[in-house]
Amino acid sequence: MNILLFIIIGVVAGYVAGKLVKGGGFGLVVNLLVGIVGGVLGGWLFRFLGIGTGTGIIGSLISAIVGAVAFLWILSFLKKK
Repeated sequence: MNILLFIIIGVVAGYVAGKLVKGGGFGLVVNLLVGIVGGVLGGWLFRFLGIGTGTGIIGSLISAIVGAVAFLWILSFLKKK
């Protein structure tokens, strides 16, 4: 059940990040990948800054969205060069 929840949070985070950064989603597979990378990056970023995300789905989702937005921002910055 945990892996299913992880995938759902990844898809939702990738979709929301795609809407916030680019203005549209990227499709299910790319949203999933962006969300997973965002979840890892967001978790690391929140721990690095000493910010607690709380426990549960909402904390994980917020962390994943912030990380996915940061990931897409970094990718867009590198793509311009």
